[in-house]
Parts: sequence; structure tokens; C-alpha cells
Amino acid sequence: MAKKKEISVEEKLRALYDLQIIDSRIDEIRNVRGELPLEVEDLENEIQGMDVKMEKLKSDLADFDVSIKEHKQNIEQAKELIAKYADKLNNVRNNREYNSIVKEEEFQKLEIELAEKKIREIKAKTELKNETITTLAAQMEDKQKHLDAKKSELDEIMNETQKEENLLLEQSEKYAAKIEERLIKAYQRIRGSVKNGLAVVAVERGASGGSFFTIPPQVQMEIASRQKIITDEYSGRILVDGALADEEKEKISSLISSL
Repeated sequence: MAKKKEISVEEKLRALYDLQIIDSRIDEIRNVRGELPLEVEDLENEIQGMDVKMEKLKSDLADFDVSIKEHKQNIEQAKELIAKYADKLNNVRNNREYNSIVKEEEFQKLEIELAEKKIREIKAKTELKNETITTLAAQMEDKQKHLDAKKSELDEIMNETQKEENLLLEQSEKYAAKIEERLIKAYQRIRGSVKNGLAVVAVERGASGGSFFTIPPQVQMEIASRQKIITDEYSGRILVDGALADEEKEKISSLISSL
């Protein structure tokens, strides 16, 4: 791997501050989207779960239909047997044969009663399933409308910002490539540890940007000399002097405007 061309501390500071400005702008763009991408994903997952539940309910209904048909077939078969037994009763030869046929006939009648009871139970379950399906379908419709609205909102924001974000990401990679890996890792670590993502800040009114802790005059002079990388002892942020910050803000502002 080819080594990065050695650059001065001042050039490193400028590149770091440029990178910070660009990354902060990317943060702003993503903050505009807020929780929308996650909300869209959650709604999609929720609707998908509802779809699975709906398919299961419909599958249950199909199974109920099959069961009802089977019970109806059993009833018809039982009725046919009862009719046959009625004919046999007209030709019985003795009491034993008569009692046997009557028992068979009674058994088939019980089979009919049981099948009819099962059909009633299944129809009751079917009614409950249909009510659940109706409720679920209404919930799915509401969720889909909500999802469509969220997607439309997100698409609008994405259309307005995605091109700028992609170009800024390219610039971020470009400026990061100028800086040695050790510094980049430090920069990324600091960005990840602070709420506003500011790893590089300018000295403002004798204190590091966003801090109320005063920086000793001697340290301020060292920062202004741009001879070494200096960090804030309280926040760990990398510090640059105000003049450098103003110059780089103007430069990057022009760059972003031209994208």
C-alpha cells in the first residue's frame, strides 16, 4: 500500500476541519429525515406481520370449509345407511336381528347429531375468524395509508437531499484520504462520543467551541501556531484557531454551493 504524502500539521488541521464541516452538513441532512427511515421500516415489518397473520386466518377458513364438507358427507352417508336399515327392518327374521339393526340405526343417528354439532362449532369459529379478518383488514388499510404517507414524506426529503448527501460523502472520503489513519480514527472516535458529532472545534472567546472552560493563553498561542495537534482537556475535541476555522468555513461553503 502506497504511503500518504506527508503533509504539515497545519494542512492536517485544515483537512480535519474541512472534514468536520462536510460531515456536519451530512449530519444535518440526515437529521432532517429524522426517524422517518426507521418509521417506514417498522411499518413495513408490521404490515408484513399482518400479512402473515391474514394468510393464516384465510388458511384456517379454507380448512374449516373442508371439515364442513367432510361432516356433511358423513351425514349423507349416515342417512343412506339409516334408509337401508329401515328397509331391512321390514324383513327381519328374529328379535336378535331386529335389535342389531336398531342399534346400527341409532348409532348412525348419533353420528349425524355429532356431525351437525361439529358443523355448528366450525361455523361459529368461522364467524369469529371472519370478524378477525375484517378487523385486521381495516387495521392493515390504516397502516398502509400511514406507510404511504411516511414513504411519500421520506421520498420527498430524499429527492431534495440524496444528491447533495452523495456528493458530500464523496468529498468526505476525499478529505479523509488526506489525513493519516491514526488521526482519522481519533476523529471518528471523538465524533462518536459527543452528541453533536463535533470532533474538531474552533477556539471562540478563549474557550473551545461549545465549551465554557477557558483555554490558557499559552495553549491558545500554541493552537494559533498550528505546529501540533492539540485537544481540549475536558472534551477531547481537536482544537483549531478561529482564523483557520473562518478560512475553511468560507472555502467549504463555496465548495458545497458548487455541488
